[in-house]
Amino acid sequence: MLNSIYEEDFLGFSYGFRPGRGPHDALDALAVAIDTRKVNYILDADIQSFFDVVLEARLRHDVSHDWLTRFVEHRIGDTRMLRLIQKWLKVGVLEDGIVTPGELGTGQGSVISPLLANVYLHYVFDLWAEQWRRREAKGDMIIVRYADDIVVGFEHEADASWRSARGATRFWDDMDRRLQEFALTLHPDKTRLIEFGRHAAGNRARRGLGKPETFNFLGLTHICGRTRGGRFQLLRHTRRDRARAKHRAIKDELRKRMHQPIPEQGRWLRQVVNGFFGYHAVPTNSAALSAFRFNVLDLWRRTLRRRSQKDGFTWERIVRLADHWLPKPLIRHPWPKARFAVKHPRWEPYALIGHVRNCAGGAG
Repeated sequence: MLNSIYEEDFLGFSYGFRPGRGPHDALDALAVAIDTRKVNYILDADIQSFFDVVLEARLRHDVSHDWLTRFVEHRIGDTRMLRLIQKWLKVGVLEDGIVTPGELGTGQGSVISPLLANVYLHYVFDLWAEQWRRREAKGDMIIVRYADDIVVGFEHEADASWRSARGATRFWDDMDRRLQEFALTLHPDKTRLIEFGRHAAGNRARRGLGKPETFNFLGLTHICGRTRGGRFQLLRHTRRDRARAKHRAIKDELRKRMHQPIPEQGRWLRQVVNGFFGYHAVPTNSAALSAFRFNVLDLWRRTLRRRSQKDGFTWERIVRLADHWLPKPLIRHPWPKARFAVKHPRWEPYALIGHVRNCAGGAG
């Protein structure tokens, strides 16, 4: 019921935990916006400890129950539903057999937490950011939000972060103050402004600077690249830290499965590699897919060799096993612009409605 109500209110640049929308929709929208809009600077923002259940009241880096209740009451009038939501918020945390009541947060893992988190950020950030874009921005501005991960693109650096002689501030400072009013803070290490976009490499080269910095969003590193013809191309590669963490997890699990039959190991590895490819097999990420498969293959070979002191596992044999059990590193996702055009066709009657129009993060 709550989903049906709030889906009418949520803005188009909000993608996290919504029916019919997933992380690849947010990635597509961001890629299309960077490629087609006047984006020269990227503000990569992360809200600190947004989903955490903070047990000490002095740590106000979380969702305030008072504010959340007021936001819900603004749209929901049924006292029975409000009472159920209050119970969800105060259910607490079970740790070491002791239940600690929750006074802050939405309770990570609760079935309703993602929706309540979206409601909170809808009022705290989305509506405010949309208004700021329409009233304050001097140039193009794009917004894509997935849960508490926010990427904002600007045409002018002055729109992102700048102080005038009279002390006026721009989006970054205004957003920081806005979040603090509602018991939230930006992560100091994960929030930064970088020069990024079609002209970033050329502009930095003229100033004697190096390549444009990269930023991470939803498990992929976004890089300013070029096609063979010299045109700007947004490259998206798997985050190295995520790939390393996945390799460590596979290594630990393979040691537990060391003495299982090879077909059983192969079936499990097929599921793991298929799952990784299902998310990361995006265009321009072929090298990372091949490297991941090769590392999984090497881990499997090392595990099988440890099963006996008289090891007879050659590389040729493990390659044959991999060809039988492990999927090939093929691109499974279409180009962002192609999929985005299908999901948000501009010829549809509602394509000119404001919140749908902004799915790519900006007006168009």
